[in-house]
Order: sequence, then structure tokens, then C-alpha cells
Amino acid sequence: MSDYNDVPVDDDAIKLGQFLKLANLIESGGEAKQVLSGGIVRVNGEVETRRGRQLERGDVVSVAAKSARVGGERVWE
Repeated sequence: MSDYNDVPVDDDAIKLGQFLKLANLIESGGEAKQVLSGGIVRVNGEVETRRGRQLERGDVVSVAAKSARVGGERVWE
């Protein structure tokens, strides 16, 4: 069983700052700056500080104890 929620996205990619809000991992854009600069955001287990980082389907984003996966399973073609 996964310990994250799948968050559907319309495209195959989304910016980290947008995804944080979409996935309800943060409350506002201002909070995005704080959590990113604080080093508590992880993408696929690695610390990420770039708000504009492009996420792809299947990436897992974590903020503290909450996590979400971009658009569900990554589809390989």
C-alpha cells in the first residue's frame, strides 16, 4: 500500500510550485517559497529547492510527512 495520494494532472509535466498547491501539500504560493528554501521538499526522495522544477507523471513529492504522486503511474512508451 502506498503512503501518498495520486493527484491527476492534465499534462504529462507540471512545475513543482504548481503541484505543491494542487496536491494540497501547501496552502499558498508564499508557503511554497518557504518550504522549498527550508529544504523540506523532496522529489523522489531527494531534496529539491527549485520551484520551477518540471515534474513528470509518476514523480513522488513529499513535504514533511505528507506525500503525493504526479498523475499516478508513469507510462513508458
